Amino acid sequence: MNISRENIGELDLLIKIDINEDDYAENVAKQLKDYQKKASIPGFRPGKAPMGMIQRMYKSAIVADEVQYMLSQSLYKYIDDEKLDIIGSPLSNDEKTGTIDFKNDKNFVFYFDAALVPEVKLAWDKVDTPLYQIKVNPKDIDKQIEELTRRYGKFETPETVGENDFVYGKIEELDKDGNVKEGGVSKFVSFDLSAIKNHDEIAPLFVGKKAEESVVFNASKAFTAAEMEDKFSLEAAAAKKFKSDVKMTISGVSRITPHEVNDEFFKKVFPKAEVKDLAAFRKLLSADMEKSYNEQADIFFVNGARKQLIDNFNATMPEAFLKRWMLSRDENLNAETLNAEWEEKYVPSLKWEMVDVALNKIKPINPTDNEIVDEIKNILLENDQMRDGEDEKAQNERIEKEARSIAAERENVRQIVDRLYARKSAELFKEQLKPEPQKVTIKEFGEKVK
Repeated sequence: MNISRENIGELDLLIKIDINEDDYAENVAKQLKDYQKKASIPGFRPGKAPMGMIQRMYKSAIVADEVQYMLSQSLYKYIDDEKLDIIGSPLSNDEKTGTIDFKNDKNFVFYFDAALVPEVKLAWDKVDTPLYQIKVNPKDIDKQIEELTRRYGKFETPETVGENDFVYGKIEELDKDGNVKEGGVSKFVSFDLSAIKNHDEIAPLFVGKKAEESVVFNASKAFTAAEMEDKFSLEAAAAKKFKSDVKMTISGVSRITPHEVNDEFFKKVFPKAEVKDLAAFRKLLSADMEKSYNEQADIFFVNGARKQLIDNFNATMPEAFLKRWMLSRDENLNAETLNAEWEEKYVPSLKWEMVDVALNKIKPINPTDNEIVDEIKNILLENDQMRDGEDEKAQNERIEKEARSIAAERENVRQIVDRLYARKSAELFKEQLKPEPQKVTIKEFGEKVK
């Protein structure tokens, strides 16, 4: 077997693979003997059919399978051995290869088209995305404790509505005369009375109501435009203009009695920590919140920096090959659609992938299998308790086994993979850009992200 390549232009390659009879003859002969032993042909005892007959019946198919297998194995081994950084996967060049006759030919020549990933020079000097450092203040901690007491509180479904309950029901838009508007908003919604705008004005209208009873109120006084856009399935412009009264027919109500802030509550929030008092709890909670928000700040930083790298992408792409490769991958895609959507839909994602290749050359940012398993182990250990008769070593072995089982199904761990990818990307971008962190509050960060 002989493999060679020819450079066609700057990035396009033509790979030629010569397979001779000597390359596959031994394996074909072994398979023919196996067929002879197992063949059951009328007029011959099992395993006694003449080899000539076996060859006429099966040889061309066996040769075809063996050559195709060798072709695939040798092609990708050649790419690895030569360290060719190709885009996508090679495509058969049927025009140059011509018709293959496995029945009569003994030596075969195959041609494949491939394309190299362009050399991407990352424009670090054009990146000026800020890196925010979140500082949690006492009011943020107070708000988080309030949310946690509700999360770990007692859930009930009372008959009548209280001023801070969660209500469910159907909302219908009313006209100026107070009648249900034909063609108006009609949606099943749910919301927390404690969180609505003008709580002191709207919530009392619901208090004491039961299922099947109705409440009329002005939607714009209860919800923000963004909330109405989501709850009523409106376009953004329509949500901003929506000023109508609505009638809500209650279908259900739920209530959460907040958990008391005590030792039991501390243990539920931080099961692995020894929390002695409220001050220690607030300190732990503050650190936990800052860690979480700063992970978000890192993602915001990475996404902004990556976008600027993509905006300043100046490498040439092997467009003809890429279009052909994409058409080969998607039978529902045609050339007309691909050409129409090329610049807007496909080029940005290709630039993303090529920037990703360039970043990985500086420092690997794609999570390894072991990194994924370790991350799963840490998550499992946070909420795991030793079982009867189990020591720390046995616990770790059990967690290791569980983690590897979970990691085996990548769809189960997509969020973990994304989190690790973001974390490693942030490390790389910080090393390259050396940004000076800008300290902001949670509120300020939210406004900047918006």
